[in-house]
Amino acid sequence: MGRLSALFDPETVAVVGATDREGAVGRAILENLRDEFAGEVVPINPSRDEVLGLECYPDASSAPPIDLAVVVVPPEIVIESTRDLAEAGTENVVVITAGFAETGGEGAKRERQLRAVAGEHDLNVVGPNSLGIMATSNGMNATFGPESALEGSISFMSQSGAFITAVLDWANEQGIGFRDVVSLGNKTVLDETDFVREWGDDPDTDVIIGYLEDIGDGRGFIEAAREVTADTPIVLVKSGRTAAGAQAASSHTGAIAGSERAYEAGLEQAGVLRARSVQELFDYARALSGLPEPETDGVAVVTNAGGPGVLTTDAVGDSSLEMASFTDETIDALAEAMPDEANVYNPIDAIGDADVDRFGEALEIALDDPNVGSAVVVAAPTAVLSYDDLANRVIETLEVHETPVVTCLMGGKRARDAEETLRESGVPNYFDPARAVSGLDALARFRDIRERTVDEPAPFDVDRERAREILERVRRRDDNRLGVESMDLLEAYGIPTPRGEIVDDPDRAREVAESIAGDVVLKIVSPDISHKSDIGGVKVGVADEDVYDAYEDVVARARNYQPGATIVGVQIQELLDLESATETIVGMNRDPQFGPLLLFGLGGIFVEILEDTSVRVAPIGEGEARDMVDEIRAAPLLRGARGREPADVERVVETIQRLSQLVTDFPSILELDINPLVAGPEGVQAIDLRLTVDPDELDADEPDTEEP
Repeated sequence: MGRLSALFDPETVAVVGATDREGAVGRAILENLRDEFAGEVVPINPSRDEVLGLECYPDASSAPPIDLAVVVVPPEIVIESTRDLAEAGTENVVVITAGFAETGGEGAKRERQLRAVAGEHDLNVVGPNSLGIMATSNGMNATFGPESALEGSISFMSQSGAFITAVLDWANEQGIGFRDVVSLGNKTVLDETDFVREWGDDPDTDVIIGYLEDIGDGRGFIEAAREVTADTPIVLVKSGRTAAGAQAASSHTGAIAGSERAYEAGLEQAGVLRARSVQELFDYARALSGLPEPETDGVAVVTNAGGPGVLTTDAVGDSSLEMASFTDETIDALAEAMPDEANVYNPIDAIGDADVDRFGEALEIALDDPNVGSAVVVAAPTAVLSYDDLANRVIETLEVHETPVVTCLMGGKRARDAEETLRESGVPNYFDPARAVSGLDALARFRDIRERTVDEPAPFDVDRERAREILERVRRRDDNRLGVESMDLLEAYGIPTPRGEIVDDPDRAREVAESIAGDVVLKIVSPDISHKSDIGGVKVGVADEDVYDAYEDVVARARNYQPGATIVGVQIQELLDLESATETIVGMNRDPQFGPLLLFGLGGIFVEILEDTSVRVAPIGEGEARDMVDEIRAAPLLRGARGREPADVERVVETIQRLSQLVTDFPSILELDINPLVAGPEGVQAIDLRLTVDPDELDADEPDTEEP
C-alpha cells in the first residue's frame, strides 16, 4: 500500500463537529461510523460530553490518538480545527465543510490557508466541500450519504458528492461492490493523481474508476496513470466537454486543439479508458474486475435468437473487436452437434428450441477454437430454457477455459437469480448485447494498453541560447506575437526553412531576390494579419524584375485591408517545388491542465476546413510522433498514394520531435504554428511561422548548458 493507506485503514476516526441534532451532517456521519466501522469512533465537540452514546471530547489534544479526522465544523473555524488536529498528531483529514473556493474570494482565501496548514504539517487532506470517504474492508462510511457501499474490488473517486450517492444507490441494487470510495471535493491537497497512485499500489483494487470535471496537473496525471495501468485499469467519465477553450485561442492549433482535445489526448496517452456515460463506466468496470484478458480480438457469439445475434454482430463491428473466423474443425464440430436448421457460422444460432445442453456444447466448441479470444452468450427467454441452469453451465465451462465470456440474458425477473449466480463467479450479465460487447471491448483495449511501450524523448543538439534571444524580441513589441521574422527560432532547433530574408524597402527586396536562384515568393509580414493569402498579401513565382512592383502591391493591399496593422516588412523567400510535396501543419497550444499540446495534420488552407489532425501532449518520443503522422486521414498522401512520390516521412517525424523539445524547453511559448510545413521527397521545409509568447515566463526559460 502507498502513503495514503492509513486514510482508508484507520484504527480511530474522529468526527470534529459531531452532534446529535436531527438533520445535521455531523450526526449523519457519526451514525454511519458508529453503526458499521470496525474501529473506534471519537466525537469532538466542546459543547457536549456525550453524543449518541459515545464519549465526546472538547478538542483533538484531549482525545485518544486519531488516525483519521472528519471535519464538519463551520467554515470559519475549519483552519483552527485542522491545525489543532495536526498539532495533536493526526495526519489524515477529510474536510466535509463547504464555503471555500467554490463560494468566491473569501472562500478562496480560506482554502489557501487550509493548503498552507496542510503543507506546514504534511497533512493528507481530502476536500474541502466533500461528501467524505468510504472503505468497505473495515466498514468505514465516513460520509453523510444515505447508503454504504457493498464490498468489492473497484475503487471509485468523484468530484461530485451527489454523483456518489446516486451511483451507490444504483450499484447496491445491481450488486456491484467497491473497495474504497472518495469524494474529492475541491482537491485542495489530495487530487485524482494521488488516489490513482494509491490504488495502483493496492493489491485489492482490481479497477480504478472515476467521475472528473477537471484534472489539476495533467502532466503528473499522465505519468502516474502510465505506471498504474501497467497492472490496474483506470476508467473515467470526464464531464464538461466544451469548445470554449478553442474560442479563446488565436492560432490554428489553438482553435482546433481546444480543451476537449487536450483531455482526449492526455487520457489516451495516460492509458485511461474513457467512458461516455455512467452506464458505460460500470459496463467496463464489471468486465475488467472479474474477467481474464482475451488473447485475440476474435469474438464468438452463441445465441438462440437471430435478431439479438445480429445486434451483437453489429456491436462487434462498432468496437475494436472482430467476429472470429471459425476453423474448419470448429464448423464441422458445430454441424455435428447442432440441428440442421442451426447456423454453425459466427454468430452461432442454436435456434429457438435450444436447451441448456445445446447452448453449453456450442459454447464449449467455440471456446476451443484458436481464433476465439472472447465470447458472448445471448439468450432470449423460452419455455425450454432455464436461465438458472444456463448460468451454472456457463460457469462450469469457464472452469476449464481461460477465455473471457459475458452473458446477455434478456428479460426481467426471470434473469435476476441467474444474474446473481453469474456475478458471484465474476461473469457480468448485460441486458443489451451492445453493452455486453462493450465490456469485452474494454478488456481488449486494456490488454493493448498494457502491451504498448512508450519511448522516452530523445534530445536533439539544439541552440537554446539562440532560441531564447529570438523569443526575447517579444519584449520590444507592442503585443506578444511573433511571426516569420522569427524563423531563425526554427533553425536554432534544426527545423529546415527556405532561403530568404525580411526586408522593409523594395530595392532591398530586389537585391535579396537576385541572390536566390529562380523565382521567389513575397509575403507581407504583420503580426496582425493571419490569413495573408486571403487579402492578396502573398505573391508566388515572382521574377527578379517584378519584385519591386510586387513588394509595393502586397504592402498596399495590407494597408487597405487593415489600416492600423503593424507592417514589419515583406518576406522574400525561395520558391519551392510543391508539385510533388504535401502541405502539413505542425503546431502547439499550451493547455492549462496538460501543458504543451502538439498538433499535426494536413496544412495550408485546408487545416481549419478539413481539421484532419492528430494531437499529443508533449514531450513525446519517436513512436508517438510517428503515430501522429499515421493517424491523420491524409497519411497515404505522405506515403505515396496513387503513384505520388513518397514524402520524407522520417523528416516529418523528426520535425514533430524537435518541436516537442522546443515547446518543452520554453514554457513561455503559448501557441505556435508552422503552417505550412512542406513535406516532399527531399525532406521538409517550414514555410511560415506564427507564435505567441508570454514575456513574464521568459525569465523562467533558463538555457540548458549541458550537452544532450
